[in-house]
Amino acid sequence: MEYRKVGHTDLTLPVITFGAWAAGGWMWGGTERKDAIKAIQASYDVGVTAIDTAPVYGQGVSEEITGEAIKGLPRDKIQILTKFGLRWDSTNGEFYFHSRDNAGGDIIIHKYAGKESIIKECEESLRRLGTDYIDLYQIHWPDVTTPIAETMEAVTQLVKEGKVRYAGVCNYSAEQMQEAEKYISLASNQVPYSMVKRDIETDVVPYCIKNGKGILAYSPLQRGLLTGKMKPGHAFSEGDHRAGSNFFTNENINRTNTFLEKIKPLADEKKATLGQLVLRWTIEQPGITIALAGARNAQQAVENAKAATIQLSKDEVELINSHLNALQLVRP
Repeated sequence: MEYRKVGHTDLTLPVITFGAWAAGGWMWGGTERKDAIKAIQASYDVGVTAIDTAPVYGQGVSEEITGEAIKGLPRDKIQILTKFGLRWDSTNGEFYFHSRDNAGGDIIIHKYAGKESIIKECEESLRRLGTDYIDLYQIHWPDVTTPIAETMEAVTQLVKEGKVRYAGVCNYSAEQMQEAEKYISLASNQVPYSMVKRDIETDVVPYCIKNGKGILAYSPLQRGLLTGKMKPGHAFSEGDHRAGSNFFTNENINRTNTFLEKIKPLADEKKATLGQLVLRWTIEQPGITIALAGARNAQQAVENAKAATIQLSKDEVELINSHLNALQLVRP
């Protein structure tokens, strides 16, 4: 496994970090708890020492699974990344969307990052995770109803209390990062980034490179689209959020697969899967520190981790890019 420091901090993460959204089941058609635990443990065995989770993933389930999976492992050898600011049990803040929990019950998600709410969320996360500190604590989404100053004041307090090592943000613009930096030193920004979703290259990437901030790329496989395993007409499980995504229309699946077929010979040459090649390409991009990769079972977890062992030359990256530049997805 390859490891990188996050920005100017002492936090070191594996370039492929375990993303535990799917492990929580929420919006992924449910979860098999035993499989999820085995997936995290199998990742650790091959050097994936970091897990990225959040309270809202399964409304506590993902954090509980993470806590159970790491129980008995040396805490100082594990990096726990979790989040705050998405509430399903409160009506404070900004309405985000209607959803259903893993049992099929109706829930409403709000964006809220008020100080007292963050302090409460942190305590609940520590309990579910079975630990007394969080390595990287990240606001999940910007909250327009709470001043950034108040949000970062709460995280600063948690850092001083030793409950949080480093502060991060998710889904922040460069401008929002700049505002947050007035009150706390940020380690990173966790943002969506993949071969077919590269919006951050215009503002977030230049800002983070200039200011020494890490970028944690989530959904680098575009939630399975870039694995080559997705076929037109794919039937998603009930509750799977991908069913309504424009990326998974038959037309876009076909166009993506045509692109993947063009780079498959390179994957074959590397004795790698398409997914592994895509993950390696992701962490080769300017400014990208690590890629978050989810897994529902141990086999997927180990397969994702192997992406770190692939070597790509500049010419090979440019070859991939030449085919990628020809890919035009149909936008809504």
